[in-house]
Amino acid sequence: MQEFAAWMQALSGVVVGAALGFAIQRSKLCTFGAIEDFLVGGDSRRLRVFALALGVAVLGTQGLVLADILKPVETTYTPAGLPVLSIALGSVAFGVGMALVGTCGMGSLVRLGTGDLRSLIVVVMLGATAYATLRGLFADFRIAFLERVALGLPESGMDFSTLVSRLLRFETRWAVTAVVGIALCACALRDTRLRRTPRLVTAGFTLGLLVTAGWALTALLHDDFAGPGRPQSLTFVSTVGKTVYAGLLNVQAFADFGVGSVVGVVLGAHLGARFADEFRWEAFDDDREMRRHLCGAVLMGGGGILAGGCTIGQGISAGSMLALSWPIAVAGMIIGARFGIAILMDDSPRTFFSRNVSRLFSRGKS
Repeated sequence: MQEFAAWMQALSGVVVGAALGFAIQRSKLCTFGAIEDFLVGGDSRRLRVFALALGVAVLGTQGLVLADILKPVETTYTPAGLPVLSIALGSVAFGVGMALVGTCGMGSLVRLGTGDLRSLIVVVMLGATAYATLRGLFADFRIAFLERVALGLPESGMDFSTLVSRLLRFETRWAVTAVVGIALCACALRDTRLRRTPRLVTAGFTLGLLVTAGWALTALLHDDFAGPGRPQSLTFVSTVGKTVYAGLLNVQAFADFGVGSVVGVVLGAHLGARFADEFRWEAFDDDREMRRHLCGAVLMGGGGILAGGCTIGQGISAGSMLALSWPIAVAGMIIGARFGIAILMDDSPRTFFSRNVSRLFSRGKS
């Protein structure tokens, strides 16, 4: 019975992931692309799509909490201590890696489904580094040093609404949910150009609803006889690592919602590409492009674990939980992405650092 419940969660993950992969492939939505559009081109449309997705996810997820279907204290996003150093360093590293690869973890899975063999290398390297940071070679350093620098919280399960409730001394979750969720949706939909792009609006609503579905399914399908379980939703760093581990060493590890969602995104993106006749085999142009992708994958894998998630895991899933880690992680990823874009504009990290070091010394002499 316990195994059946686990495999049902995995199957639900495949379905949710497939819906997400299909929607993202058809809408051409990308978190790094959204950040790049805004920072470089001043176009906020795709960034507003993620605000819309977050608003929908906040309303849906907090609705589950208010209905007592989902308990924040049982999730990984509301720990007793907030590891600020780990989140800050990891999120910046993830942002830089995202820029070097040209997309995030979810985007790499979508690209893989459309025939991009570069993303196969990225996904394998990201997954291996993520697993090494989560449970392998780098786990002791992460736990003993980086995560030790943490901001103590009064209790486990504390999020923004709990914090506001403690300050005001009455329950405010419904009010915080309404204000945050509606404000995010309104901020997104006030853009006329976005409203005239239905594929992006649809993708935003779909992403928000699928994050909510992830929380609901993992909470409802959990078998209490299997012991305490953690509800989860969409995230694409640790789950990619677990998928690589499951494929290489332990088939039973496939019985997990997150692993199922990784497989589902690839399948959904493949179906979307086939449906639109956009499936194309692609590979690296040269060894320099391959080195850049490998470096970016390592930074995303390790950085994503330290940050507690990717642009979807921290940006939407943690945000829907009103997690205190959300603003730190999102700000760090945007800063890292901007730094990565600067490196790319200088053609290579070596050129970027040599140019900026030369500037620093020239200013010192003057």
